[in-house]
Amino acid sequence: MKIYYLEVVTPDVAGVCNSYQSTLNLEFSEPDAVLGNARVAMLQDGCLLGVRAPMNDAEPPVTRPYWLVENISEAVRAAEKAGCHIALPPMELPGKGVIAIYLQGDTQHGFWQL
Repeated sequence: MKIYYLEVVTPDVAGVCNSYQSTLNLEFSEPDAVLGNARVAMLQDGCLLGVRAPMNDAEPPVTRPYWLVENISEAVRAAEKAGCHIALPPMELPGKGVIAIYLQGDTQHGFWQL
């Protein structure tokens, strides 16, 4: 099991990116529109770290891991069977893969299929 993408949603994108750059020696990209204007850095293990602002006033700050899966439909079905709420059904991100978001209580998680 591998985290493919770790998403940090924060109203202070510049501050978070600057903190990670100075403490972890990360280099962030320019905003990527396909990823909600996230600035993205690659970690040593190949995991991507994306930092973006909330997309609307109702979106709270959150840190959300996206687990790499081979079959996102099966992963979503398994999450539903385990009692999770599907907040975002599988959705294609052009050129990036397919993602889904699920809630387990107050905790947010995601799946990512390449």
